[in-house]
Amino acid sequence: MDSYETQVVAAADGDIQKKLESETLLSRFGLDAESVDQAAVEKAVLKMLYAIGEDPGRQGLLETPRRVAKAYQELVSGYTTDPVELLNNAIFDVAYDDMVVVSNIEYYSLCEHHMLPFVGHAHVGYLPKDKVVGLSKIPRIVDMFSRRLQVQERLTRQIAEFLVEVLNPRGVAVVMTAQHMCSMIRGVMKHDANMTTSAMLGDFRHNHDTRNEFLMHVQRSTSE
Repeated sequence: MDSYETQVVAAADGDIQKKLESETLLSRFGLDAESVDQAAVEKAVLKMLYAIGEDPGRQGLLETPRRVAKAYQELVSGYTTDPVELLNNAIFDVAYDDMVVVSNIEYYSLCEHHMLPFVGHAHVGYLPKDKVVGLSKIPRIVDMFSRRLQVQERLTRQIAEFLVEVLNPRGVAVVMTAQHMCSMIRGVMKHDANMTTSAMLGDFRHNHDTRNEFLMHVQRSTSE
C-alpha cells in the first residue's frame, strides 16, 4: 500500500470514529446514558425487600442489595458501551461482496415490561459493499444492544441499523429467537413458547433469493 492509499484508509477510519463518537449516533442508539448508580439501586432493593414482606436483616439477604446493584451494572452495561472501544479499529476495507453470516450468537436481555430475562440466539448476516467488520465484533454488537431493558423487536432492529450505520453495506439481516421468562414463570406460563423476530434491510428486503439464502444459513446452523 503506497502513502496515498494509507492516507485514504486513515481518513476513512477517522470518519468512522467521528461518526461513532457523534452525539447523534450515541443518542439514536441509546449509548449516552450515565453509569449505574449502585448506591441508589441498593436503597431501592432494600425497600423492595421490605415491601414484599422479607427481612433484609436475615443472614441470606444481608448482602442482597449490594449483589443486585453489582449484577445490574453488568446486565445493563449496553447503555454505556463505547462503540469506538468496542469496534477497536476492526473495520477493514476489503474487496469482498459475498454474504457474511454469524449464527447462533447467545444473548440475554431484560424485558422492559417486567424486568425479567429473555434469552436466546441471534443470527446476523450482511452483504459488504467495501468494508467488513472483525468476526468477534458482531457478537459484541449484539451484547451492546441486548444488555439493557429491551423488547425483542427493537433489539433486532437496533442491531441491523447499527451495522448499516458503520459498514454501509448492501444489506443487513438479523433473526433473533428467545424464550421470555415473563411468559414462562408468570402470566400464561407457557414454558416452550419461543419468539422469533427479524429485520431485513437493503438487498435482504428487496431480493427474494438473497433473503432465502440467509434464511437457509440460519436453518442449517440451528439444525446442526
